[in-house]
Amino acid sequence: MADLQVQQPKSLIRPKSWSAEVEDAYRFQLAGYRDELEYIALTKADVPRWPETGFVKKLQRKKDGYFYYYNRARECSDKDIHKCKIYVY
Repeated sequence: MADLQVQQPKSLIRPKSWSAEVEDAYRFQLAGYRDELEYIALTKADVPRWPETGFVKKLQRKKDGYFYYYNRARECSDKDIHKCKIYVY
């Protein structure tokens, strides 16, 4: 019942081009979360970020608790941009 405490989005947007916001969404969604708000609500942990780029450094996977470690550089390729969802609250 932890999902009841997570704020629900009003709508979503499918991005057409890469941006830092799309990169963050890609990383959270790869780990099984909707976005940073859901991650913080469910894990009660801060999101570690790379100081150089501000991108997410590591995330705990939702389904099994293992960790994803991400690089400093962009990881969302052009072919994966349309798969991301940007949620609007």
